[in-house]
Amino acid sequence: MAGLTDLLIAALLVIGGIFGLVGSWGLIRLPSTMTRLHAPTKATTLGVGGVLIASMIYFGRMGDAWGHELLITLFLLLTAPISCQFIAKSVIHRATPRSELPPTATGADWATVALGTDTGAGAGEWSAAAGEVDDRKAVDAPRA
Repeated sequence: MAGLTDLLIAALLVIGGIFGLVGSWGLIRLPSTMTRLHAPTKATTLGVGGVLIASMIYFGRMGDAWGHELLITLFLLLTAPISCQFIAKSVIHRATPRSELPPTATGADWATVALGTDTGAGAGEWSAAAGEVDDRKAVDAPRA
């Protein structure tokens, strides 16, 4: 039984490492903010989750407490989608011209657009052909 548990722990560590590597690689290599959001919120979350589950199994087998791994897993699964949603919302509001935004329920302007410029474009440059912001140009852009 111990050999089967060791095999399960090793498999979870390898799978977690692969997911973490793919997520990190995607974060570096994907071209735009919206596509780069997918890598850390999906692949890296699964990678860290696999490592934490392997840790729970290992310490559970040893008779040690593993509650902190469970709390880390819950924290990760709760915060990753929320932070991704906030980043995506800010990118949409900074990159989408005001005329293309959907109306709000109250009829007032979107809060994040009201603080920006008339076009709604932020530091990144809007590419209507690609439909996305090129953040790499925003690094050298002067801040107002």
